[in-house]
Amino acid sequence: MSTTAPNASSAPRGHDPLATLGSLPGVPDAVDSVRKAVDAVYGHRVMRRRSNEVTSEAALRAARGSAALSGADWALEEVRRRSDFGAAADALTVGAALRLTAEAGQLLSIWRQSPVRVLARLHLVAAGGAGTGTGDGVAGETVGRPRLAGEPVVETPGPDSPKPLIEAPLPAADEVAGRLNGLSELVIAGSSAPALVTAAVVHGELLALRPFGSYNGLVARAAERIVLISSGLDPKSICPSEVGHAELGRAAYVAAFDGYLSGTPDGMAAWITHCGRAVELGVRESTAVCEALQRGAA
Repeated sequence: MSTTAPNASSAPRGHDPLATLGSLPGVPDAVDSVRKAVDAVYGHRVMRRRSNEVTSEAALRAARGSAALSGADWALEEVRRRSDFGAAADALTVGAALRLTAEAGQLLSIWRQSPVRVLARLHLVAAGGAGTGTGDGVAGETVGRPRLAGEPVVETPGPDSPKPLIEAPLPAADEVAGRLNGLSELVIAGSSAPALVTAAVVHGELLALRPFGSYNGLVARAAERIVLISSGLDPKSICPSEVGHAELGRAAYVAAFDGYLSGTPDGMAAWITHCGRAVELGVRESTAVCEALQRGAA
């Protein structure tokens, strides 16, 4: 983890490193802006009668956005209508993203007790199953567990796999194990930090570690979603940050993530505020869905 958010296993008892991040310049304003945006969409009159429809639409759009960041930039209606996903890398990515958004809500009760177990489940779901093979080119024995020394990492398996979005040096397998444990301890211990801060750190740390052999970006964004839901900030899962990350663009995503990797106060603040802006854009998307439902246009 960054130098500003130290590994929990090395922090003194009672220390709350995430709370420290919440006071970085610009972060309180981002937290306040996100809370106001979320409160506004939850107060929309459509949410009183048709919140399940908004949740379903948000999940679809979240999957499209996350897949786009991983190199499969399909139109929303293409994602909506497709039920057959072949062996091409972009189809595998979209299918994995859809499965993850569907699964995330089923793991909320486990997250605060065993984050590593949840992450393993997310990777299993993204890869499509277990066994001797998963149907997407991922060896079954590598699915649902952190990578071992010498094992390769690709975002999407297959011969037509796109260039990875995150190209930072990969931490060694033993470092991955230690930092995953530290992240897990932070989540289990709880924090007084705002949900946005915790979600951004979970997202950033998983991008930095790339703990699995594949689909790490999709898993990291699904984990961010789980934190936002389980924290109570977005209990109905109608604020898809993945939409905002995609709208802000791959270049901005990488640049903000470089701030996380730097571990500096300014860099961490830039990453957290970027994640905040992504949530706000997700709120804007769901507000538009609410308006369309109110007009009878959706």
